[in-house]
Amino acid sequence: MAAVSRHRVRDALEPVVAAAGYDLEDVSITAAGRRSVVRVVVDRDGGVDLDAVAEISRTISAALDADAVAGDTPYVLEVSSPGVDRPLTERRHWRRAIGRLVQVPLAEGGSLTGRVVAAGDDDVTFDVEGSERRLGYDALAAGKVQVEFSRGEAV
Repeated sequence: MAAVSRHRVRDALEPVVAAAGYDLEDVSITAAGRRSVVRVVVDRDGGVDLDAVAEISRTISAALDADAVAGDTPYVLEVSSPGVDRPLTERRHWRRAIGRLVQVPLAEGGSLTGRVVAAGDDDVTFDVEGSERRLGYDALAAGKVQVEFSRGEAV
């Protein structure tokens, strides 16, 4: 599978993953001795827990085994959800970041750090130190979720 195009594998998996109710975020293939490691990153609204990863892993594995794209080369399949360091580039990423503190470079220059309050079809609304700020997607570069160890709220 190492010689197989990442794009070809992605194209084969996209409809299978979508039919299962997930978004295919990334596919990578790396050589590991005589086999390949196929890494697949999936996400969906509400997140992906371990049971969901197991479920979609079986679906992806069956699709790879049934499709000629896998060939006869042995492979190890790794399926995961995106980490907190995934850049926010798509509307769905911003929607899934509602409630999270993010830092985002602005197309006009500078950057903004604020909590995502809403993410619609055309723009994202941030709470920046108590003030609401709405920006269109075209004004935003790739955002990054900020890790918060404590939001100062009672648990």
